Amino acid sequence: MVRWRVERGVSQQSQSLLKGFNEVIEPRLTAVFDARELELVIAGTAEIDVNDWRKNTEYRSGYHDGHPVIQWFWAAIEHRFDNEQRLRLLQFVTGTSSIPYEGFAALRGSNGPRKFCIEKLGKPTSLPRAHTCFNRLDLPPYTSFENLYEKLLLAVEESSTFGIE
Repeated sequence: MVRWRVERGVSQQSQSLLKGFNEVIEPRLTAVFDARELELVIAGTAEIDVNDWRKNTEYRSGYHDGHPVIQWFWAAIEHRFDNEQRLRLLQFVTGTSSIPYEGFAALRGSNGPRKFCIEKLGKPTSLPRAHTCFNRLDLPPYTSFENLYEKLLLAVEESSTFGIE
């Protein structure tokens, strides 16, 4: 039933959308992009307000804004990630690189309003995991800034090879 609703139930609409898209942009021009890159090209790259993002983030399982791992996380985002990498992180965690017009306070999940969330979960040797329906990042309790930065960057840059829920 789910497969029918997602694939076959909207196939006529999807085909019409694709046909219209291909009338505007030749398929050979978009063939070089994967789905993530194509979304960034189409949606554009808005400048992310890191302060707004941080202000509208929830923490779980022992993390809080003053926790060392969270301090390292925001330091990596603010000082080491460029805007494109921030957008890819947002896409990794939420499934989209678009920021709501109203800012991060208006972020939505699969079932309505849902803030960006960071939960302490995993081993310090694990990569971060994303739950896109819930805008949640499972961030292991890393033991150093460099370890967090390397693991986060690897997860974000290579997310097409890792399982995203």
